[in-house]
Amino acid sequence: MKIFDSHTHINAPQFEGETAEVVQRAQALDVTKMLVLAYDKPSMQKLTELIKRYPGIVYGAIGCHPEDAARYDERLKMFLEQQLHGAGMVALGEIGLDYYCSVPHDLQKDVFREQIELAQKLSLPISVHNRDAFEDTYTILQEMKLGKLGGIMHSFNGNAFWANKFLKLGMFLSFSGVVTFKNATDVREAFMAAPLERILVETDAPYLTPAPNRGKRNEPGYTRYTLEYLAQLRGITAEQLANISYKNTKKILRIK
Repeated sequence: MKIFDSHTHINAPQFEGETAEVVQRAQALDVTKMLVLAYDKPSMQKLTELIKRYPGIVYGAIGCHPEDAARYDERLKMFLEQQLHGAGMVALGEIGLDYYCSVPHDLQKDVFREQIELAQKLSLPISVHNRDAFEDTYTILQEMKLGKLGGIMHSFNGNAFWANKFLKLGMFLSFSGVVTFKNATDVREAFMAAPLERILVETDAPYLTPAPNRGKRNEPGYTRYTLEYLAQLRGITAEQLANISYKNTKKILRIK
């Protein structure tokens, strides 16, 4: 069985000094590939090191998170574009809208649009962060017309209605440990309503640890537990869902 963690942050300070052990534990749980997302210069430097150390295992993305939208300027845009030309870089993200944070909504929307334009310029898919902003996230994605580039709704936390809306735009839905939470009924309904050929799995490590490990720091290996839970919901084997989601992730990230 081969599992692809479509969104993780093992380049974050929480993993300092133990990334080798984290990757080893992931492989022991059949997580053989992972998309690691950078969000600033230190995390990008660490990501570059990981891609060099684990070619064919670690792939990269970088973007300006909506919480950092006030930092986005021409200099940062040039930095992102430069880094996205690097080896192993396969997506722009995570980008999007977060209305839980205090950054002005109009600023977030402007930065979201600008980064989508950059992704289109570079012919890269995007990884989208959406928190409490479904309507505006959908409207912007619809207006920007991603077309064949498409993207990933990272840690999808909406209901079946929103799942269908984003699927119609050509987006893939990535499910994290949130789907295993007791109160995540809407997320489970969204998963059940979505076609398997558009499903991905992720950790968002070190956050959103799935059951049965809630309370612990999340890490890529735990993608396995989310995948097993999802497979049980759909009445298929973990191996079947692993194979489908693995192919889906390679497809959207254009990994041969």
